Amino acid sequence: MIIRINWKSLISVMVFAVIFSPLQAQFRINNRDDSPLRKLQYAEMCINNLYVDSVDEQKLVEDAIRGMLDKLDPHSSYSTPKEVKELNEPLNGNFEGIGVQFNMMQDTLMVIQPVTNGPSEKVGIIAGDRIVSVNDTAIAGVNMSKEDIMKRLRGPKGTKVNLGVIRSGIKDRLNFTVVRDKIPMRSVDATYMIRPGIGYIRIGNFGAQTHDEFRESLDKLQAQGMKDLILDLQENGGGYLKAAVDIADEFLQQGDMIVYTEGRTVQRNEYKAHDGGKFVTGRVVVLVDSYTASAAEIVTGAIQDQDRGLVVGRRTFGKGLVQRPIDMPDGSMIRLTVAHYYTPSGRCIQKPYTKGDKQDYAMDMVNRLKSGELTNADSIHFADSLKFETLREHRTVYGGGGIMPDYYVPLDTTIYTRFHRELAAKSIVIQSNLRYVDNHRKELKKRWQSFDDYKQHFEVPQSLVDEIIAEGKKQKVEPKDEAELEKTLPYLRLQLKALIARDIWDMSEYFSVFNERSEIVQKALEVIRQ
Repeated sequence: MIIRINWKSLISVMVFAVIFSPLQAQFRINNRDDSPLRKLQYAEMCINNLYVDSVDEQKLVEDAIRGMLDKLDPHSSYSTPKEVKELNEPLNGNFEGIGVQFNMMQDTLMVIQPVTNGPSEKVGIIAGDRIVSVNDTAIAGVNMSKEDIMKRLRGPKGTKVNLGVIRSGIKDRLNFTVVRDKIPMRSVDATYMIRPGIGYIRIGNFGAQTHDEFRESLDKLQAQGMKDLILDLQENGGGYLKAAVDIADEFLQQGDMIVYTEGRTVQRNEYKAHDGGKFVTGRVVVLVDSYTASAAEIVTGAIQDQDRGLVVGRRTFGKGLVQRPIDMPDGSMIRLTVAHYYTPSGRCIQKPYTKGDKQDYAMDMVNRLKSGELTNADSIHFADSLKFETLREHRTVYGGGGIMPDYYVPLDTTIYTRFHRELAAKSIVIQSNLRYVDNHRKELKKRWQSFDDYKQHFEVPQSLVDEIIAEGKKQKVEPKDEAELEKTLPYLRLQLKALIARDIWDMSEYFSVFNERSEIVQKALEVIRQ
C-alpha cells in the first residue's frame, strides 16, 4: 500500500507554527515529539491525508478549536472571519450602506426613518417609502430574506446603488441613485428630560462611539437644566471595556477605582478615574435587569461601590470574564478568557459556572424565574461570605455574581398576557402598527407637531385595536375569555402609542411613552427625589 502524504498540508502546519512563533516564545510551547501540540498537529495531518473520505481541512481545524474551547468557560469562543466582521460592526460604531431605519411589512422593506444627513435622506428618500428593487433586482414580493436584502443594500463607501421606490400617493415608481457612505450606529438609545431637573439616558451597548455620544447627551440635558440623572442600562449586554471605563469616569473623582482585572497568568490591572468628569455632582440612579451584563455591570458596580449613586432593578447577568481576542492568520479569531473583572470593593462580577456545561449556564434565567428571584425579594439569599462594603458609606453590597441592586423591583409577569405574547410573536402588532402609520403619516404629523402634546393627549384609535384582534382571529390567536382580553388592552395600547411615537419621531420618544408605565423607572424617580 502506498500512502501519499499531502505535503501542502504538512507545509501549512509548519507555516502555522512559524507564524505563531511569538506565542511560542511567550508561552514556551513544547515542541517535543510527545508534546500535546505535536500530537494535535499529527492527528490533523493523519486525518486529512489518510481518512477514507475526503475532509474539509478548514472545518476540521475549526471543529478542533471549538471542541477545545467548549470544555472551558461559557464565554471563550471561536469566530470565523465572516463572524468576526459581523460581531465587530455594532461595536465599531458604523457600517457602510444607504442609511435607513427600516422594517419588513409583509415581504416589503418599508423605511421607518432615513438617517439624518445620511445618503438616502440626501437624495430624497423619506419615511414611508417602500424599497422594492436594488440594482434592478426585485426585493419585494419574492420572499427574499432580511439578511439577503441587507447584503444588497450595504457596500463599500463611495459605491453607488440604484433603488426602486414606491411612495404613497405617487402612481409611478421612483428611482434613486444612492452613494453609500459610513453610517453611524448609535449606542445611546434615548436622551430626554423625564421630569424637571431629572435627565434620562439609555445606553444599549458599549461601543467605540458610546463615550462621545454619552457626553453629547449630558451636554444636551445639562443645557435643559438637568441636575440629577437616571442612567438606564437595562438589557445592555456590554461591549468594550474602554467605553465602560470612560463612562464611569464621567461620574467619579480623580483616583477613584472603576474596575480591576486579574487572572492566573495576567497580573492585576487597575482602571481609575481621571480629573474632569462631566457629572461628578448630582444624584445618579442606575437601572439594571437580568440582561445587564459585562461592561454595563462594570459601570454599575463602580457607581455603587464608590457610593456615587444607587442601583434600581434586578440582579444583573453576572458576566465578569475578560476575553483576550487572538487574531488568526485567516481573519478568524479566538476570544479566550484570561482574567476576571472585580468591582472596586473586590466583588467578582462573574456568576458561578461549571466548565464545559454551557447548557446549565444558558438556563440561568429560567432557573432564576423558577427560584422566585425575579419576582420575589424574599427568595434571594446571600451567604455571609458574599457580603462586601461600599467604599465611602460602608453600605452592605453582595458578591456571588452580578450586581444586586440597592432597590429591588420584581418582574411583573402579568403585564404580557398569553394573548399579547402570541400577537407579538406572529408580528401582528408590529405589522398593524406599520400599516396604520403608513396610512396616516401626514395627518399624524400635522395634528401632533408637539411630542409633549402627543404624549399627553393621543389615544390609540379603537379601529387599530380592532384590526389587531381581527387579524389575530384569522391567524388563530384569540383570548381565552373576555377577562384576558380586558387585561391585554391597556399594555397593548401603550405599546402601540410608543411604536407610533417612534415612527413619527425617534427612540427617545418611544422610551418616553413606555417609561411612564415602567415600574423600574417609576421606582428610580421615587428614589432620586428622596
